[in-house]
This record gives sequence, structure tokens and C-alpha cells, in this order.
Amino acid sequence: MAERILIIDDDVELCTLVTRYLAREGFEIETANNGERGVEKALGGGYVLIVLDVMLPKLNGFDVLWRLRAELETPVLMLTARGDDVDRIVGLESGADDYLAKPFNPLELTARIRAILRRTKSAALPDGSEPETLRVGDMELDFGARLAQRGGEIVELTGAEFDLLTLLLKNAGRIVTREELVSTVLGRKLSPFDRSIDTLVSNLRRKLGHSVGQAERIKAVRGAGYVYALTRQDAVA
Repeated sequence: MAERILIIDDDVELCTLVTRYLAREGFEIETANNGERGVEKALGGGYVLIVLDVMLPKLNGFDVLWRLRAELETPVLMLTARGDDVDRIVGLESGADDYLAKPFNPLELTARIRAILRRTKSAALPDGSEPETLRVGDMELDFGARLAQRGGEIVELTGAEFDLLTLLLKNAGRIVTREELVSTVLGRKLSPFDRSIDTLVSNLRRKLGHSVGQAERIKAVRGAGYVYALTRQDAVA
């Protein structure tokens, strides 16, 4: 059965072109041309991913995203105006998994979609070669359920935030470069003005707390990347 994708965009011609292209790639596409209808269809469920435009009639893309995130964990790829960094930052902070600037090449859209889907399917670990859970300090990740807990309490994370935290925890105490973070978490190469990872790190800090014990939980290393705090107790364990 083909994987279903919902496109919420008021540009009917764009929806038609994208639908034809993604259908050739093996996806089943449904569309909605205003925000209210998009929320209604999305909450009906059954989609592996939602492509959501920022500029929509009746209900803008951010309002749609906030409503969806209250009930759904379905990955969301937001479409923003080219060069509009504010929209991109707000989208990521509101729970989008990634963004793509208009106008875009259908090949890049497909690549972004497949990268997001690969991340969301990564819970199926190969041959049991990795543990199903990971514990570092007060954090515990359950890869099967894609669930994060801090001190035994569930922390609601987006798919991209979960993948970012996974990479940082697996390398706790060691610097992970921004290039590696962007490549692994967002599935693309780091560009000079791409601040997506910085926004996601900021989201994690807000949700997890800025410190663990006496250490800064996620520390920025100027000109290098980020490092998750590895306490002495963690190192002994």
C-alpha cells in the first residue's frame, strides 16, 4: 500500500504538479487548499507526512501546525517564502520537522520527504545490534516508542528534536559538529546561513532544562558544534 501524504497549500496549480510528481515516486497524495480543511483532513489520520504552506486562507500555516501538534506527531514539512528566516524559525519552534523554501525543485522536495521518513522509521533497529533504550544522566530514550523521558517524566519532542537528542546523547561528552548534526538530523548538507540546528538545540534546552547537575546540558562550542554534558557519574557508569 502506498504511503499517504497530505499537502496543505492554496496554490492549486502547485498542488496538482506536486501530486503528479510524488505519485510517480510511489506516494498517494491528498490535498487541502485552506487551513481549516487541512486541519480537518490531517486529524482524520493515516498520513505518513504533511506538507504545509505558511500562507493559507482561513487559518495560516502556523495556526494549523499548533492545532496539529496538540493531537498528532505526524511529521510536518513546512513551505516558506525564500529568505524568510523568521517563518523558518517560528515553524521549527512550533513543531515542524523541516522546512523548504518556495520556489523549490520537486527533486529536493522528494529528497526532504524521504529523509524525514527515514528518520521516523529509524525506530526499527537492525538485528538488535543497538539497545532499545539509552540512558544518560536524567534522560532516557526509548527507540521503539520514540519516547523521551527526563527524570521519569515524558518530554514531548518533535521527530527532529528526538533525532537531535539521540545523536547528542550517543556522543555525550564529545563534540558533535554542526555538519554532522545537519546531515544526520535533517538529511542535508550544512549551508552557510542555515540556523535550523541552532533553533532545534534551543528548543531542546527549553524543554529539557538548561543544566544537568552543575553542568550546562547542551553546550555550544564556538566554531565546532555542540556537546551534551557527560557528568562524572555518567562516566563511571
